[in-house]
Amino acid sequence: MKQIFTTITAICLSLAAFSAQPTRTITGNITGTANWTADTLYTLSGKVYVKTGATLNIAPGTIIKGDTSVPGSALIITRGAHIYAVGTADRPIVFTSSASKGNRKSGDWGGVVIAGNARINIAGGTAPFEGGNLANPDGTTSDGEYGGLNDLDNSGELKYVRIEFAGFPYQTNNELNALTLGGVGSGTKLEYIQCSYGFDDAFEWFGGTVNAKHLIAFRGNDDDFDTDFGYRGKVQFGLVIRDTAIADPVSGANGFESDNDATGTGNNPYTSPVFSNITLVGPKQTASTTISTSHRAAAHIRRNSRESIFNTIWMGYARGMKIDGDSCHTSADSNKLQLQNNVLAGTASTGLLMDSTAGATWGITNWFTQTANANTIYSLNTDVMLTDPFNYTAPNCKPTSASPMLAGASFTNSKLDPAFFTTVNYRGAFGTDDWTATWANWNPQNEAYTIGYGVTPASIGTAKLNLPLHVYPNPANQLLQVNFVTTGKQEATITLLNINGQVMAIQNSKSVEHNVAFNTYAIPAGFYMIQIATAQGVQFEKVQINH
Repeated sequence: MKQIFTTITAICLSLAAFSAQPTRTITGNITGTANWTADTLYTLSGKVYVKTGATLNIAPGTIIKGDTSVPGSALIITRGAHIYAVGTADRPIVFTSSASKGNRKSGDWGGVVIAGNARINIAGGTAPFEGGNLANPDGTTSDGEYGGLNDLDNSGELKYVRIEFAGFPYQTNNELNALTLGGVGSGTKLEYIQCSYGFDDAFEWFGGTVNAKHLIAFRGNDDDFDTDFGYRGKVQFGLVIRDTAIADPVSGANGFESDNDATGTGNNPYTSPVFSNITLVGPKQTASTTISTSHRAAAHIRRNSRESIFNTIWMGYARGMKIDGDSCHTSADSNKLQLQNNVLAGTASTGLLMDSTAGATWGITNWFTQTANANTIYSLNTDVMLTDPFNYTAPNCKPTSASPMLAGASFTNSKLDPAFFTTVNYRGAFGTDDWTATWANWNPQNEAYTIGYGVTPASIGTAKLNLPLHVYPNPANQLLQVNFVTTGKQEATITLLNINGQVMAIQNSKSVEHNVAFNTYAIPAGFYMIQIATAQGVQFEKVQINH
């Protein structure tokens, strides 16, 4: 028996590519309460709707894949439903393509859609989502709509979440985004979210009031932060990294794009979000860098939008700031649209543009650079003095110790609500700390994404442990609970193994009293082994799964 235990331990520690991992295909509607856990791989086959009144809980480390064999597979959180996808820095939740390692591409699946009951500025107060008809095939048309009257609406929480290779094009110039937010209210929490290789926008807000912090838009195809139809939320700390060759040839790609609505009406509520401390790294590292001709502006504010941006860095864009239309320039003059304490670097001669009948006389350069706005223009990207911002595989966008970005931020403007915005001295997304560390991924194309992804096994001692171990129920038919206590706070790796030593599920815990749960829903009935591994040694417990 000792030899069997030794063999099992060696197999587990190798973390090789294991077969027979628990998988579960999700289709149709989710009602009631659903719990998705890291011991199962989930595949979204077609459009999956979390229905009104239902709650979807997703545990740290869970991997969800959009099925590429069913065009436009997506997860849609309908109005009145909730999603709680709360990962950790060590174990983010990952939504990605079902394509194999090395074969994923933008637009492989539809992405994540959240619909809320907050106000939008479309006549009637509700609207169907862009990206084709998302009405539920069960006949519930409202499942594909967003908007309402409750600006405090709560759709749940996303934290430490990655969304990759999403944004399916249902029709030409009519696509879902990596994360699509329609009428989402301020009761919803969004923090630490990375959208990578999206076919359309990384983040698009259609009205609503939801706030967000720590967002990453990485090598997307279209716009990075797109706001319209009356979005009025607040966003702080964001990173954009553009690829030289990737840009939407139909609409062109901007860092920020903002409209009040599609035709620039004066419909209320106005699109008037407030952004602060964003670092946008465009595609053009130097004047001689060749980039796609579809790259557009660092920010294009148009169609009567009143978007305001503070303490932000734009660098390396084909075009810089573009204020488009007389309505926007009028809003700028009346301080409804404000750009203050920002930095624009490394753009061509078209760094500041004004498209309107008054453009020639209004003078966007004079407005942008006036003393009261405290914006700065640098000729070169190197003047900003970030550490390594144009490195696609290991970007470091922290300022160097000599960078002028470490100072110059201001939070005195009344738009910068102190109840939400964190007061910092630095401009851009980073000071001396890198909040992307551990959870962000700069090479998702080459991740295997099997069970146990993100788990770093605890160092394992050679002794045989004798911990007070409680595994229940045993036999188990759905949730298998594991509880044990260590001497002092310790890191432990808890692994569910089959009789051939294959890893069926794996979790980490760092505590004195360790409590983990394995979802055995998709695991075949039979006998298995729980392995507890710490720096002191290893312990095993035989378990049985019945269905």
